[in-house]
This record gives sequence, structure tokens and C-alpha cells, in this order.
Amino acid sequence: MSDIHDEMYGAVDDDTRGGTQADERTFAALPPAHGRGFAQSWWGQAWLKALEDTALDFQQLKTGRRLARAGAVGAVSVRPGRITAVVMDPDGTPHRSDVLLQELSSEEWDRFLAMTIERAGHIAALLDREMPPHLVEDAAAAGVELLPGIGDLEPECDCDAWDHCGHTAALCYQMARLLDEDPFVLLLMRGRGERILLDELQVRSVAGVDPQESREGTQDAAPEGVSAAEAYEDGAILPPLPALPPLPAEPGLPPTLDTEAEPAPGLDVPAVGFLASQAANEAYRLLADALAPGHESSPVDAELTVAEDAVRLAAAQPGAAIEARLAAASERGRDGLALAVRAWKYGGRAALHVLEEEWTPQDEALARARAALDAAWDEDERPRLRAAHNRWTVVGTNAQLRHGRDGRWWPYRKEGGRWAPVGPAAHDPATALAMVGGGE
Repeated sequence: MSDIHDEMYGAVDDDTRGGTQADERTFAALPPAHGRGFAQSWWGQAWLKALEDTALDFQQLKTGRRLARAGAVGAVSVRPGRITAVVMDPDGTPHRSDVLLQELSSEEWDRFLAMTIERAGHIAALLDREMPPHLVEDAAAAGVELLPGIGDLEPECDCDAWDHCGHTAALCYQMARLLDEDPFVLLLMRGRGERILLDELQVRSVAGVDPQESREGTQDAAPEGVSAAEAYEDGAILPPLPALPPLPAEPGLPPTLDTEAEPAPGLDVPAVGFLASQAANEAYRLLADALAPGHESSPVDAELTVAEDAVRLAAAQPGAAIEARLAAASERGRDGLALAVRAWKYGGRAALHVLEEEWTPQDEALARARAALDAAWDEDERPRLRAAHNRWTVVGTNAQLRHGRDGRWWPYRKEGGRWAPVGPAAHDPATALAMVGGGE
């Protein structure tokens, strides 16, 4: 996507990059988007899902995709609470289109900043132009919704449509491409530009405390103490529990198995060492989840089956000998295990179920799947699909879409006579199919 990145920043004013970023950024018109999905990142897809779940007219979404693909969206202005662009109809008629998103309040920004400085990985990810799921989850646990949801993207257009029209939909599809390259664009819509946001994070990191709390603390008088007699009389009242220890920087190292003593007969020392290392990594992950804000309200994941856990372990690349034992334990064979590991790396347990489970969508699930397929392409671009259970194969090609029980679409390609996953899930079937290489 480097070509898009160049297009995005080629026409940006100097005072909106790096130095004194203003409260508005303007991005040059992007080239047509033929042959690719509009959103490759999960947060860009979440933006489009908010649009597609909100719009009442699928036909307007199709019109918006067509306009965006044709390059009809002009320069996009992004500022707190609003994005704006001129969108040209096929006959050349220009329309000013706006999409509004509520800004975060000062209190919400304080909570977001306080949460972010607690985990250095959040800041590093943003600087890498990434928005990892755990950042969004931690923000939500702090009561801050970064990504838009149903009804959050409010349209305004001079064509006088009362709902999302083709022009505002086109602007949203174009915005997804901008978000792919730079999640700070979303934070600007929520009310803070990149430079201001990074400056505030730096101030808080250096101070080590919330500036507002620091100011309030200096105004409070020192707390009064109590006499020893009063403290003794209240001895039945337990003191508060100490603060939880901080998360270690990395998983602990298991004990070394390299000793002078000979191993017991039949003991596979490398396998035991690998299992100990993986146990330490898994314990670290569970501890990090337990210390995360809002963990107590999160659902408990079901325990992995033996066959699923074998795939998880094989995904850690244990070596040929251990992989052979895992293939036998999971009853998949070497090729089957390699295929399962490939799916696992794209989406964990959900991707593994899509690989191995065949089911038939019924009633509402089937209606939603068909509506998504119908809305994904224009009539002259729609591929011929042959349905079998939850799998839609593109007729005459080696491409296939698989529908998950959660409503997402998974791209598959036939390789050596077997269907193999080739990418992560997408909410838009056209985006998923584009990953196969024989896309839209």
C-alpha cells in the first residue's frame, strides 16, 4: 500500500505533518481502487462495518463503492468530529458530503491517555501506524469507544438524502483506505491530532502521574492521622490489599534440562523443554489478560481440545520431530497439521473451525449471507458463485469464500487439490475474495 501512502501524503501541507499539526488534515484524492478491497486492516474493516450495519439501503452502498472505485471522491478533509469531501456524480455534478462522528469528551481523553501510558506497546503500535485489538479493548474497558458502532457515522450531503446516500457512502469507503495507512486519522476525528496526542502522552509519561490528579493533589491538605490507641481499637478492620505486582517484561525461563544425569528411558528431553517454554509463554499471556482493565467482565474462553492444542503448539514451530508427534496426536497427519497451522495463524480457533467444519446457514444467517454477497459487487462485476453449505466457490476458478458462524468471510484457494486458507477473515466478501488473488 505504499502507493496509497504516497498519494495520501503528497498533497498534505507541511504544517500538518510531524511538527505543528493543526486540527485539520487534508488528504489528496486517491487513485481508483479497482481490483482491491477498500479496507485491509481490521480497524478499517470495523469502520466499514459501522457504515454497512447502519445504512438502510444496500443500493446506496453499492453506488458509493462504485463512485469510490472510479476515483470520484476528491480531497478528504479530516477534522474533529467530521470528514468532508466533494464527490462527483457520473454526470459530473459535484456534491459536498460530510460524515460526522462524535468527539470524545475531555474525561474520556483523560482515561484513554492514562490507559495508554500504562502499556508501552500501545504507544509503539500507534507510532507504527497500527491499532492492535488489545488497545481498542483496553480503551473500551476504560469506557472509551474508539471505533464507531451502529449509528455512529452520521451523514450530511447537499443532495438532501435523509440517510446515507451514494456520496456519503463513497466518502466512508475512501476513509477506510486512509485509516488503513494511519489510525491517527480516526483519533483526529475523535478530537485529538497526532502531534497534540503524542505531546500529551510524553508529558504524562515523564510525570508518571495524571497531570490533573497532580494539580488536585497539591491543593488537598495532608490527611490527618490517628492515635495508636484508636488504631489498636480498630484492629479488627483489615487494611486494604496491596497493589497487584506489575506485569514482568517477558515470560520467565523454564529450568534447564541440560544436566549431567541421564534422562529416564523414553523421556523426550527436547519435547519436554519445548512444552515448558510454551507453558511459560501461555502463563504470561493469561497473567497479562488477568491484569488488564475490565478482565473480570470478560467471558471465559472454552478450554482447547487436544486436537486444537496440538495445532497451537505446532504453530510455535517446535521442529520436525515434535511436529511429527503432534500430527499423530491430533490424527491429522503432517499435511493436515500444516494446513491447520496455516489456518490457526490467520485467526486461531475460529479459523480452524472454518477449515474443518462444514455447516449449512439457515434462516436469518442465510439471509444475511446472501445480502452481503449481493451488496459486495456491482452487477457487472459480481463473480459466479456456486454454493455448498457455508462455502461459496467462484465458478471456473480456484477461489472460494467460506462463511463463519460469526458472519465473517474467509478466503480460500485450491492448492494441490486441497482448499487452503490464504488470509484472515473480513466482514466484506469482496475484500476476502480479493485476498485470494482472483478478487473482484
